[in-house]
Amino acid sequence: MAIPPKLTRCSGLMVLCLFLELLLATRARNIFYSVPEETDKGSFVGNIARDLGLKPHELAERGVRIVSRGRTHLFSLNPRSGSLVTAGRIDREELCAQSARCLVSFNILVEDEMKLFPIEVEIIDINDNTPQFQFEELEFKMNEITTPGTRIPLPFGQDPDVGINSLQSYQLSYNPHFSLDVQHGPDGSQNPEMVLQSPLDREEEAVHYLVLTASDGGNPIHSGTLHIRVQVVDANDNPPAFTQAEYQMSVPENVPLGTQLLRVNATDPDEGANGEVRYSFHNIDHKVAQIFQLDSCTGEISNKEPLDFEEYKIYPMEIQAQDGAGLMARAKVLIKVLDVNDNAPEVSITSVTTAVPENFPMGAIIALINVHDQDSGENGHTTCSIPENLPFKLEKLVDNYYRLVTERTLDRELTPEYNITVTATDQGNPILSTQAHILLLVTDINDNPPVFHQDSYSVYIPENNPRGASIFSVRAQDIDSNENAQVTYSLLEEIIQGAPLSSYLSINSDTGVIYTLRSFDYEQFQNLQLRVTAQDSGNPPLSSNVSLSLFILDQNDNTPEVLYPVLPTDGSTGVELAPRSAEPGYLVTKVVAVDRDSGQNAWLSYRLIKASEPGLFLVGLHTGEVRTARALLDRDALKQSLVVAVQDHGQPPLSATVTLTIAVADSIPDILADLSSIRTMDNPEDSDLTLYLVVAVATVSCVFLAFVTVLLALRLRRWHSTRLLQAAGSGLGGMSASHFVGIEGVHAFLQTYSHEVSLTSDSRKSHLIFPQPNYADTLISQESCEKKDFLSAPQTLLEDKKETISQVIF
Repeated sequence: MAIPPKLTRCSGLMVLCLFLELLLATRARNIFYSVPEETDKGSFVGNIARDLGLKPHELAERGVRIVSRGRTHLFSLNPRSGSLVTAGRIDREELCAQSARCLVSFNILVEDEMKLFPIEVEIIDINDNTPQFQFEELEFKMNEITTPGTRIPLPFGQDPDVGINSLQSYQLSYNPHFSLDVQHGPDGSQNPEMVLQSPLDREEEAVHYLVLTASDGGNPIHSGTLHIRVQVVDANDNPPAFTQAEYQMSVPENVPLGTQLLRVNATDPDEGANGEVRYSFHNIDHKVAQIFQLDSCTGEISNKEPLDFEEYKIYPMEIQAQDGAGLMARAKVLIKVLDVNDNAPEVSITSVTTAVPENFPMGAIIALINVHDQDSGENGHTTCSIPENLPFKLEKLVDNYYRLVTERTLDRELTPEYNITVTATDQGNPILSTQAHILLLVTDINDNPPVFHQDSYSVYIPENNPRGASIFSVRAQDIDSNENAQVTYSLLEEIIQGAPLSSYLSINSDTGVIYTLRSFDYEQFQNLQLRVTAQDSGNPPLSSNVSLSLFILDQNDNTPEVLYPVLPTDGSTGVELAPRSAEPGYLVTKVVAVDRDSGQNAWLSYRLIKASEPGLFLVGLHTGEVRTARALLDRDALKQSLVVAVQDHGQPPLSATVTLTIAVADSIPDILADLSSIRTMDNPEDSDLTLYLVVAVATVSCVFLAFVTVLLALRLRRWHSTRLLQAAGSGLGGMSASHFVGIEGVHAFLQTYSHEVSLTSDSRKSHLIFPQPNYADTLISQESCEKKDFLSAPQTLLEDKKETISQVIF
């Protein structure tokens, strides 16, 4: 800010107070400077940093810069000194023409605060222009009978400077016939007139030469000259006369070129050459003379250049009419230009932000906008607007400045970018408008967690799946962008049947594909419940979970298992008892089987695949019950062998077989007798062997009883008797521990029989008790027992006494 010189004369505290007062007043008003025109580029204008309350280095840091209405910048900022300097040569006359005061207005923008400071700089005039006349020479014709005192208006000089530097005085060279008189107009203008002082005499002097000098008041003084030639002619008693002393008209500024705007008319009653009138411009600005054209014969005025209301609102001119004898008349012409709305508003975006985060606060500044219209009145009044459906608003500042601010929170996922159309409209007729566009990108923040496509997932896989196979793929989508949308997947660790979930399944963290790490067994578990986590890579990261139910589907991988009859571990075959008196449909036994699979894989069916006597027995398809198909006959074999198959309904079906041996008899003794008879009938040699066996048993019994009698009688040899009794007890213990009764290698397992064996030293008191037989008992054929061929000598039986006693059947 420039301080008035009178403040420098204040002393001490008063200067400081006045300076502070002026500084505060400046903050409330425009900052004002002044600079002479024609100064060199970079000339100091004012200390802008000081007047803004900043330090020089803060100008660049805070984005301090000049903003103007589109014209070339006349000033610039020196970032080192913080001063406002000229950006080039300034011509005051070109800038402000004849205005008494030339002010240049612009604004200083502090960008970090988006504040505007209005600046005014007055351009001080210097005497850099010389007064000039429109013509270098001027010729008049005057009749010799012209009366003294006649006034002849002379062209006025033009000096673009103002004030003391403008044209100040006129001077006419000495001539005894002519003198100079300067008329002062109400607007301060000076109009020189040449006054005839004494009569002319053409015969004495036909031509008079004069010089009119126009001088300004500058230092040094500049002047311009006009050479005047006055030709004395014979008498012409009637000068031209205009029909009007002043002509006025109004035309719109957009009138086409060559349009006849006005016609002046002057008449002369003389005849011949003295009555011929010709028209010419007189006392007209050289710029105006370039715009208009005057027909010297008709007096028609037309425009040869476009009219511009913004440059001239009124075009003043003076028209001179002169007849052939040199008599003249003058009239004033005023052409008023009417403003037309021919200038659309100009929109300049001074400062703009191209990208903002989606959490940008409300009221934050996006751009600074300036609107200017060169028209005047209503044509120059402008309004600025943006579409209503945008989350922004315009706030009006000073001097047709607006700032674009956010009105609500932005959301990149809804709108990633905005093409903001700024429309400036004037109030003219017709209405003109201009649009400017601001492209604003909304950058992403991590405000959205990944979202799975479903609330939960169900997966079905067959058991016995291969290890490492992919079974399912989950997918989560994050509507953020870049790293905020990069999703990784993981499984929440849980304990399943004592083992961590990670030992069963794994997931690809990038693709979400789930793999099995082991083969599943439906019989072990039927389903798994787990949770999958999707997490983005934002900061902070966001995540979401989804439940996944893994169901194991059963496969037919288990063969049916027969629970009954239970096969002995020693290799014998189970035997069932069927009485000969059984009627058709008699329940002989029942095959019981289970399958560890489920569903139709565990549906079992039974069928008879082999029988020693076809048609005698049948098996229930779904029950496994073995029943007689007809009545038993005497010719039917005692021993019936059946092979029953148990099959499930899986794909492919699996099956198991069980072999049943059915003995046809009414009681166990019958079974033994029948078996003996069957053996005898089948093999004659076996009959002799049986006889030998009976004899051996009887012999052994007798010898044993005799031995016991002798032992009791001979108690003198107690220690020897004790050994014999121990040996005998060992043999009998094996017999009592056996639950089998057999003849010739056939043993019957009795589930409900109780064997009581009483042994005494006297064989006559030893006895074996058989309970009533139960036909539901199971007989097992001991195939592991080998056939023994008895020797003819009894000594062999004695040598094998232990083995023989264990095979005795009671």
